[in-house]
Amino acid sequence: MTQSQPVRPTQVDAVIVGAGFSGLYALYKLRAQGFTTRVFDAATDVGGTWYWNRYPGARCDSESHYYCYSFSEEIRKEWTWSCRYPAQPEILSYLNFVADKLDLRKDIEFGTRITSGKYDEGSHTWLVETDKGETVQARFLITGVGNTSTPAKPTYPGLENFQGELYHTALWPHEGVNFSGKRVSLIGTGSSGIQCTPLIAEQAEHLTVFQRTASYSVPARNFELTDEMRRKQLETYDDWRELVLASPIGMSFPVPTKSAMEDTPEQRKAVLDKLWEVGGFRFMFTGYNDVITNPETNNVFVEYITAKIKETVKDPAKADVLCRFNHPAATKRPPLDTNYYETFNRDNVSVVDIRSDPVAGATEDGLTLTSGDHYKLDAIVFATGFDTVTGTLLKMNLTGKGGQTLADKWQDGPRAYLGLCPQGFPNLFTITGPGTPGTLTNFPGCIEQNVDWIADVLQTMRKTGATEFEATAEAESKWVQDIIEAADQTLYPTVDSWYMNSNLPGKPRVFTAYLNGMPSYTAVCAEVAADGYKGFEIRNPAMADAN
Repeated sequence: MTQSQPVRPTQVDAVIVGAGFSGLYALYKLRAQGFTTRVFDAATDVGGTWYWNRYPGARCDSESHYYCYSFSEEIRKEWTWSCRYPAQPEILSYLNFVADKLDLRKDIEFGTRITSGKYDEGSHTWLVETDKGETVQARFLITGVGNTSTPAKPTYPGLENFQGELYHTALWPHEGVNFSGKRVSLIGTGSSGIQCTPLIAEQAEHLTVFQRTASYSVPARNFELTDEMRRKQLETYDDWRELVLASPIGMSFPVPTKSAMEDTPEQRKAVLDKLWEVGGFRFMFTGYNDVITNPETNNVFVEYITAKIKETVKDPAKADVLCRFNHPAATKRPPLDTNYYETFNRDNVSVVDIRSDPVAGATEDGLTLTSGDHYKLDAIVFATGFDTVTGTLLKMNLTGKGGQTLADKWQDGPRAYLGLCPQGFPNLFTITGPGTPGTLTNFPGCIEQNVDWIADVLQTMRKTGATEFEATAEAESKWVQDIIEAADQTLYPTVDSWYMNSNLPGKPRVFTAYLNGMPSYTAVCAEVAADGYKGFEIRNPAMADAN
């Protein structure tokens, strides 16, 4: 006998979109405060980006002891991480553990996409439609869809004629892929491509890495955690948690206080040698304080990494391609690797510069470059990233006041006060949205801060009977302008990147993150709330009628 599905309410306090780190915590927080919710996710289970990104070598580049929730001491003590940088299966297991521990899965509707959301000005509610044909009315719409959740797919001419296998790292088959005996090309050398290159190379007959942009990759130096390490992490939790909360990037690192120009060349090399051996984000973010603001300091890092690549890669021709940088260090998301450059010492691995010789198109048996060079292939792996930050938000087809769509509002770049609330879209909240520190910090910490702040807004509105919470145009404009001005003091605008919203053709070029760090952002959000939510209009029709 088939078990009947629960009857879900069509009117709720909040619709939450996404069941990754953001959506799970938002569901837990709002449910604990007595708000009714409907949660939707296109996947068949929890996990968000860690549900979809199952490519070989998929691994977190934030360390396990802080790439996790901090709100529950019980979860923290019961869950055991295996290593410094957990791999995708372990992070997915962690999120499943949290969902089971908090009994969250029963309130999530999987395999369901939001096809549209329209703000109804008469009822002050959102009318949210799903691909199952259902319409749900909610006072609040909360998106937890992440910044890297809509894959960017290449459109090479003739790709539909290719007779081999096609894969995208962000849509990896759950059953895995066997590349044994196959001629494989990997297109894309950002974080995903760098992580999967060594493992594909171990299987493939030959792997050709098509590089458009050379990356400044740093060794992760992953290692297994011992019981003693785990015990010490628990004992010193309060100490490193203070470091996390004080860190601009939300990681338990000391904040550097001086420029590389204050050291001699010998001192700089000693500092970078030590950090290179430690590995991870410490290399870019704990040595000197002006890597992204001072071209001279940045060049110190460029020259150091160039020397490391040439020292590691034995074939000078391969090393030359891997060092063809076209941007300053750290102005694109810095990748971490395990044996990436070492992999190019294998006889079955080659690298091709497709910036100087772009892909012209695909044929039945491979890819042809503009020069006419042709590569016969059995499989193509696209590690071409995402329509970042705005892609998934715009795919939901949201319409605010006066019939304005979010796509129209953001045609010149994304705008949202505090990165959470676009003006003209009352009662809409975008967790780690454009204008938050999300993409420049440790995501779980930013997520918890965002959700806690949103939950306080909902509580305030419930207590006061308010029906609308909307950013003012003035506050939003100042927030966006402040972000632009801060970015202009750095090297970020010198590069086309997804930080600049310019990784795909047609996207408006604008910096998309709050640059002054999590402590500053948290303080601003707290100040806004303490000042009666300055910069927002909180509307209460009953009070207006009484006046």
